[in-house]
Amino acid sequence: MIIVGERINGTGQRIREAVAARSAEPIAQEATRQAEAGAHYIDVNAGSHPDREPGDMTWLVQTVQGVTDTPLCIDSPNPEALRAGLQAHRGQALVNSASAEEGRLSTVFALAKEFGARLIALTLDDSGLPKTAQQRVGIARKLGDTAASVGLAQSDLFIDPLARAVGLENDQGAAFLDAVTGIRAALPSAHIICGLSNVSFQMPARKLLNRTFLAMAMARGLDAAILDPLDQPLMAVACAGEALLGRDDMCLEYIQAFRAGRLDG
Repeated sequence: MIIVGERINGTGQRIREAVAARSAEPIAQEATRQAEAGAHYIDVNAGSHPDREPGDMTWLVQTVQGVTDTPLCIDSPNPEALRAGLQAHRGQALVNSASAEEGRLSTVFALAKEFGARLIALTLDDSGLPKTAQQRVGIARKLGDTAASVGLAQSDLFIDPLARAVGLENDQGAAFLDAVTGIRAALPSAHIICGLSNVSFQMPARKLLNRTFLAMAMARGLDAAILDPLDQPLMAVACAGEALLGRDDMCLEYIQAFRAGRLDG
């Protein structure tokens, strides 16, 4: 299970203030804690005004890579901020994100190819947020075709079928799961990812919903998630799911996690 740690995001006040003040300590702390908790990528999102975001993204990338070798997920809707982050990044980054929207489809795919990055692509086009599994799978096929056309390996493509809040639309959990099944069949070498906590928005006991949804989605083919790696029970579900699905050779990672006390709670 590929874990993308979500905690360095400028939409939150603490991170936003640290970025604006160029205060490295809180950023470094968050990066180190997420890496130690098992994140495979650390998401960096400056969340600042478009005019200053490229500079903020450069500083964020340099600050985080100053304390960890864990690769980063460069996260912005602004192509110039993505470019700045990719230019500053050492090693292969993950870009978050492309979509099938006009004007964003070719631009971000080309950036990923130029810098040799992996790419998260949302099942979103100009008709708006998809509601059905079939819509999501259709857009995913288009994203797969675009990746092939620019020479981006399918194994470097992360399709996000866009988890939506079940508290607002109670058919969307099932629609997402069906989409995962369809995308896994259509693009067998691609990864499938989601922003996990979106499903529980405005619901009570959100962590319970998130854990349950993760296990269900993994059984359908989800193999990556953007989440809080400091949520130990959630990380334990991911670890147990890998073992149960045969994706953990001889259950060695599960056993190591148990011995390290990471399955408690």
